[in-house]
Amino acid sequence: MPGPWQLCFDDGHQQRYLPDRQAVLRYVLAIGPQAASQRFEVFTDSGHTFTLFEVIDLGHPGETERLQAELCRLANEERESVRNGLPSRPESHTFDMGGGPFQRRTP
Repeated sequence: MPGPWQLCFDDGHQQRYLPDRQAVLRYVLAIGPQAASQRFEVFTDSGHTFTLFEVIDLGHPGETERLQAELCRLANEERESVRNGLPSRPESHTFDMGGGPFQRRTP
């Protein structure tokens, strides 16, 4: 996945730097209806420069729904990767309570 993302809109008068694709999609969906232009240029960090990744035009029929579906898919993928990274249950050698509850230390 690329590093920081750059979003340019309002005919280049506005730009935002966002950490990931989900943030780009959330931002476009949130401010798109109020923006002076519904055209957003999305760039990815390719080392020393930003490279055009896509142009989002909320004026195209179905574009908002496409972005919402992609955002949902990315959120589900992230949720699944977190779920797969968690252990199913504590391993006995790391979760030994010594036969009783933890004792509180007193000063």
